[in-house]
Amino acid sequence: MKIGNLIKGIFHERPNRFTVVFECRGHWDRAHLRDPGRLRELLLPGTDLLLRPALNTAKRKTKYDVIAVRSEGIWVLINSGFHSDLAQELIESNLISEFEGYQVEKREYTYGKSRLDFLLTRPEGCMLLEVKGCTLVEDGHAKFPDAPTERGKRHLEELIKAKSQGLNSVVLFIIPREDAEVFSPNWEMDPQFSETLQHAQEQGVHVIAYSFQTTNKNNRLTLDPKKRIKVKIKN
Repeated sequence: MKIGNLIKGIFHERPNRFTVVFECRGHWDRAHLRDPGRLRELLLPGTDLLLRPALNTAKRKTKYDVIAVRSEGIWVLINSGFHSDLAQELIESNLISEFEGYQVEKREYTYGKSRLDFLLTRPEGCMLLEVKGCTLVEDGHAKFPDAPTERGKRHLEELIKAKSQGLNSVVLFIIPREDAEVFSPNWEMDPQFSETLQHAQEQGVHVIAYSFQTTNKNNRLTLDPKKRIKVKIKN
């Protein structure tokens, strides 16, 4: 995946969940942040950002979207709008055995009381896939979530239900940074989500984590699948 037409800025503050204040070439402005996480370890004053001018500003309060942040020498994607596209790249790449033979039937598929990211199909049957973006990595250990997520827990419950009804079910954690070696649920931050993820795995829901290498050249951010990483669920 390539994301172009980017500019560099310097992060100043996050006055609310969806807005950041940044500086670019002496000019101060605001940008939309599409990421529900707290990102406290990433959004530090003075940190470099990659931003993209918004395509349609007529109904917006901001003219830019935050795309990535520089952390520990690497660019980290912090725009959840790209997670499904990255997942589809993995589905179509044949890198993950669980997706072999599947095609994307529908994105944003309603199942039960939730809207899951993908309905996949192949002659043998269907698969439901939910995608979560994970940006929190500490000493090679990726953890999700970085803030409590009742919605994420509900998605897992739907996947457990689907599995009990004979549908293959997968939750895929996209880690848009290259320094992760192992993935775990964040037990300290959200024990209820973590317990539900453990239960989901015990019920046969596949839990997959995959990292991406990110590079920035000539104002174009490129994300390439790097590797599947080990999943360690139990606390």
